[in-house]
Amino acid sequence: MKKKILSVLLCAAMVVSMTACGLKAPAESGDSNAAGTEAQKQTEAADNKAEAPADAITLVYAEVNPLDTIVGKTAVAFKEKVEELSGGSIIIDIQHSGVLGSENDVLDTMLGGGGTIDMSRISAFALTSYGGQKSMLLSLPYTFVSREHFWNFATSDLAEEFLLEPHENGSGVRGLFYGEEGFRHFFTVKEIKGIEDLKGMKLRVSNDPVMNGMVEGLGASPTVVSFGELYSALSTGVVDGAEQPIANYKSNAFPEVANNMILDGHTLGAIQVIITDEAWDKLTADQQNVLVEAGKYASEYNRQISESAEKEVLDQLKADGCNIVEVTDVTPWQNAVKDVIDANVTTDEQKALYQKILDMK
Repeated sequence: MKKKILSVLLCAAMVVSMTACGLKAPAESGDSNAAGTEAQKQTEAADNKAEAPADAITLVYAEVNPLDTIVGKTAVAFKEKVEELSGGSIIIDIQHSGVLGSENDVLDTMLGGGGTIDMSRISAFALTSYGGQKSMLLSLPYTFVSREHFWNFATSDLAEEFLLEPHENGSGVRGLFYGEEGFRHFFTVKEIKGIEDLKGMKLRVSNDPVMNGMVEGLGASPTVVSFGELYSALSTGVVDGAEQPIANYKSNAFPEVANNMILDGHTLGAIQVIITDEAWDKLTADQQNVLVEAGKYASEYNRQISESAEKEVLDQLKADGCNIVEVTDVTPWQNAVKDVIDANVTTDEQKALYQKILDMK
């Protein structure tokens, strides 16, 4: 009798143990688009696979923003696709929310070698200070008139030429794919109603000549502050404002210290994901192809979620009482920064490339 009872108890314990091992965290609610649904399916499929091979390669991926941003979600989509297509032989370790430093910090680390950061999502203009003359063209103010205009470029043969520029000039990194995080807008501590209100303001910029020139053209004073220190700089009066895409503005809690945003859309937040040549070269040809294919998937995923995610955030900002100012005529803004374009598009090659981009609208 005792043996029968013991047997029953053991069976029950095994059932409970097996059930517990099979539990999965519920899928996050969020985008209901096809790409989001597919990403959830891929996550579930990956959970059912065997553990990663012992010789799996781990690539550290730096992201300055939280995972709930457009770029954060894009990183997760890329990670899931890489691990699915590689059968777990490549693991993407996303270090997000700026734990590895600002974009410039990350680039300095990647270009300096050492292998501590293998991949990163960066703003296209971040490469300007590192000799990225082609990438610089993407950050010139009012270049892209719409998201469609940008994606016409990002899916063209010209995009590949831009992505490979840092590798070809010996910088030690190469681009994998493009994406975007929406148009960038100015936000300020004090109330703003129009372009004239920016005059005299100290506006935070990264260490970028195009951004510096644009802010000066608008009559403001460019002030270099690292992204990780921006919240503090706004709250203490070191700067009067800054500029970011809408989703990043909210996710980084900037409305708490600068609750005014003017939708001037001076630059489309073009992004690219890069990998060091050192990390790329240690992959097999098949593994390199996995990254390329996963990049195409993540780029398309980014394209699908960006506009809807931005609209959702903008509606929430308005509901929360953020002072959102629409710009009905960008002509005065374009005229104010025209000299910046002329100063940075000087060679015949640059002029020809820039015209090709303009003609894609």
